[in-house]
Amino acid sequence: MDNLLNNPVFTALATRDAALGTGTNEVKRFDEAVSPFIGIREGCTDGFAQLHRELPPGRAILHATTGRMATPEGWRLQVEVPGLQFVFRGAAHSDPPGAAPLPLLPEHVPQMMALAALTKPGPFGPRTIEFGHYYGIFDGARLVAMTGQRLHLPGYSEVSAVCTHPDHLGKGYAAALLQQQLRIICAAGETPFLHVRADNARAIALYERLGFAVRGPMNFYFLKRI
Repeated sequence: MDNLLNNPVFTALATRDAALGTGTNEVKRFDEAVSPFIGIREGCTDGFAQLHRELPPGRAILHATTGRMATPEGWRLQVEVPGLQFVFRGAAHSDPPGAAPLPLLPEHVPQMMALAALTKPGPFGPRTIEFGHYYGIFDGARLVAMTGQRLHLPGYSEVSAVCTHPDHLGKGYAAALLQQQLRIICAAGETPFLHVRADNARAIALYERLGFAVRGPMNFYFLKRI
């Protein structure tokens, strides 16, 4: 089953997240307002050429791969982010967290997008909330921390958009939100996984403390169609 995680975006788009995207048997992509992620089937050698024919100039995409890759013809590399994939190998805590995460609703999307723009956990669009299970912590009416889910594969769900406003770091909000996600995913009989920048030592330390273990590299390429 772990092999599904080698190509998580394509697998998610081919299975549990199919309703949020479109594509062919070889190349799939999320709706642009949901996520810039695209997925290419293992063994497909002309996936970027297919996307180049389908998408307009200036369209930005994000590709995740376990290896390193050269910039494909017809595309301009915007950012390359070396990353790591973690899989949960522990046990979800049954005790409620110290903070009280609240469900995030469509009316919270502007605050969610602003928090993601400030903390840069990864791309976050107006329909990213449709991946589901988003929870946040508020200071009064202000959203100061959140996390949710993103890719859903058979037997796996990805924890994503883990972010805390800089003024509220060190209060345990990220740990509380992560534990909430672990309970939700594990209660459904699934295995949590996540991705993180390889240089994000603070986040990596938290994930390892909560029971996540490195599975291997997962590198991210932000590209723009020429």
